[in-house]
Amino acid sequence: MSQLTLRLINEHFAIHSLSESATIPGEVFSASIFFIAKTFDEISIVLPQSITIASDEVELNWQALEVVGPLALTMTGILSNISTILANEKISIFAISTFDTDYILVKEEFINQAIAALRDNQYLVI
Repeated sequence: MSQLTLRLINEHFAIHSLSESATIPGEVFSASIFFIAKTFDEISIVLPQSITIASDEVELNWQALEVVGPLALTMTGILSNISTILANEKISIFAISTFDTDYILVKEEFINQAIAALRDNQYLVI
């Protein structure tokens, strides 16, 4: 698979956890970018940390690398390759996939190390 381009999004994100029965706060829908996932056990919401919502737990200071797409749904190994590179550097990720692309969230304190590792592995990071 050819190496891809990743774009650092100029935003700091918060990852929120709410109970599975919680109502999604209206502020979420006015954000310029947000991600919502609901399972049988919880709701996860990722949004710019400048937007404050009530949640059961929150993790602050994440930055996102967007895989420049759109990517075909038939492509394989994208997240696997990126996550392996970052795992080898002991960098944890929070991955999000959409119809068109993938986002890899990394704690702010590790973003420069993550970018350097990806560049060392022939990824273009802009």
